[in-house]
Amino acid sequence: MNERILITGGLGFVGSNIALAFKNGFENLNVVAFDNLHRRGSELNIPRLEAAGVEFVRGDVRSKIDLKSIGPISFLVECSAEPSVLAGKDGDTSYLIDTNLSGAVNCAEKCRECGAPMIFLSTSRVYPMKPLLDCSISERSTRLEFSKDQTVAGLSEFGVSEDFPMSGARSLYGGTKYAAEIMLAEFAHAFDIPVVVNRCGVLAGAWQFGKADQGIAAFWTAAHTFERPLKYIGFGGSGKQVRDILNIKDLLTLLFKQYHDPARFAEAGPLNIGGGLECSASLLELTEICRSVTGKSVPISPEPETRYADIPVYVTDNRRVSSFCGWTPTTKVEDTIREIHHWILSTPEGAKLFGLTPSK
Repeated sequence: MNERILITGGLGFVGSNIALAFKNGFENLNVVAFDNLHRRGSELNIPRLEAAGVEFVRGDVRSKIDLKSIGPISFLVECSAEPSVLAGKDGDTSYLIDTNLSGAVNCAEKCRECGAPMIFLSTSRVYPMKPLLDCSISERSTRLEFSKDQTVAGLSEFGVSEDFPMSGARSLYGGTKYAAEIMLAEFAHAFDIPVVVNRCGVLAGAWQFGKADQGIAAFWTAAHTFERPLKYIGFGGSGKQVRDILNIKDLLTLLFKQYHDPARFAEAGPLNIGGGLECSASLLELTEICRSVTGKSVPISPEPETRYADIPVYVTDNRRVSSFCGWTPTTKVEDTIREIHHWILSTPEGAKLFGLTPSK
């Protein structure tokens, strides 16, 4: 019997890229993309996945019946999520909690039923906010950065490592993902299921329909492409807040390694996976990159007030995973923005779903 891998959230930006990569990268591998089509633009991925031979099944991780209907699987990559850090703050929290927490548990139950290993795509937002707000931060001409001398465990000029303290509030979104990590660890222990946990930073690349609160690299690139105004929100409106940016292709390189040896990676515990210091940018720096790539400038206004659950700097310390398996990101931010810009120009029907249109 051929291997059969289930990708939950399989029509999203991350899920669709994973589904295509595994289908193209492994001979005789049956790949199932499972998605509820909740995310704007996800339906545009159906033709390209089916053309590659990926099976699409419409369903919801919140439903055990939907997952059971998939039938036997030999591996599961769980990347279904409500991914916005603002999710649930100004309304009902049920979709956030039921998808990110209950959905992950339902996926673990599917793995228990089939004896299948799992890769769980978690988030850097599992780390509490207060230490990241109170730590030592230096201000440079174009960015904020972690100072060399830190008193917080797991924090250095290289970024946030897996030794960072886990006590404290982390946002409703981060809380659901951390709670899912805890439950998956219990499933792994109770039922002897290898569960690999990747705490991902900002992911970016083609086919990402980014928004201001999630998918910032694609959103910023699209705004420049269509010449729409932007805002530097929070931290005085300076635009100096920093994130690292991991190209989806670099993540795929790691997932292939984990697919081949899930037990070994599961034993390593949660791993921080991100662009790292070399692949990071402030909004100011991202603006300059977008101007250079698109050849366009847009008006950007300051909005000094900081939003709920925002932090000034997040950079991933990748040294543990690099030491463990030799993986390291290779795609610079400039190359990622070029890739996104090319995709936007060549995919007009998809680009409209950014909610942006060319200026008159």
